[in-house]
Amino acid sequence: MNTLSIKDRFRLSRFFAGENPSDEAIPLNQRRIFILPSKRGLSFVVLILLLLLIAFVYNNNLAYFLTFLLASVFFIGILHSYKALAGLIIQKGQCKPVFAGERAVFEIHIDNPIPVPRLSLEIDLHDKTQMTLAPYEKKAVRLYAPTERRGHQPCGTITLSSGYPLGLFRAWSPLRFNLSVLVYPKPWPQEIPFPETGGGASDQGKAEKGTDDFYGLQEYQRGDSIKRIHWKAYAKGQGLFSKQYSGEQGDELWLHYEASAGYGNEERLSRLCRWVLDAEKAGLRYGLKLPGQKIGLGIGHAHRARCLEALALF
Repeated sequence: MNTLSIKDRFRLSRFFAGENPSDEAIPLNQRRIFILPSKRGLSFVVLILLLLLIAFVYNNNLAYFLTFLLASVFFIGILHSYKALAGLIIQKGQCKPVFAGERAVFEIHIDNPIPVPRLSLEIDLHDKTQMTLAPYEKKAVRLYAPTERRGHQPCGTITLSSGYPLGLFRAWSPLRFNLSVLVYPKPWPQEIPFPETGGGASDQGKAEKGTDDFYGLQEYQRGDSIKRIHWKAYAKGQGLFSKQYSGEQGDELWLHYEASAGYGNEERLSRLCRWVLDAEKAGLRYGLKLPGQKIGLGIGHAHRARCLEALALF
């Protein structure tokens, strides 16, 4: 078990951000649980002081009795608030990659190893989640967070708290794990034609006419059938494109960073992301070429994930 110095124990950020991120399960004990009176608890203290003042002024034994009774309830509440969290074991779970703009999902597991129910638990990341644990129950909890940029997004501080039993105190424990989610670039929102790499059969595959499943768009060329013009794109002012089918292109496709026209790096990656998704959907064997990195031809979920990861970490 890691030991903390006196300086670290009283570091202010520890009470809100928690200790160093951990890969292991975290048991909640006296070192990790903090307790302070809530607004209701402070109001309760004011009531006790008023009763004590009345008892002292009028020398009323009944008022003294009521004051000490409420004071005992107040101090016993500290112990029960601590026990609401003490002994719980929290462990990190798995995180699936998402696209930028979607909500990241962080999974954690909470284990109650004792034969006592845990009531009024609250888990807070960006949104608060209420829960109750039965005796010996282990529960998986999903926490959501917004995403804006590609790359690895850390989970941040997870706060587990409880106001049990009377809400006079708030016991909380800030937790940090080595937990992050991989955020892919945001796919280009519109359909765009696959790049023409000019690599012949080695890069683009053989050209064969056919009428298989639709897989993408290509700039309109003289001689293309009017029936295949993508009129929706033309109406939106995006240009004149022809619908392409899987039999019209070879089953191999290279996606080049240089071929993804854009005003900046993020726009190029967004277009490449769209091509990867469309190529996978069309059942094409495709490869990815980035500056300093090349992913060979392939198809399938694992290949798709490898290409998207390369785009996310580029």
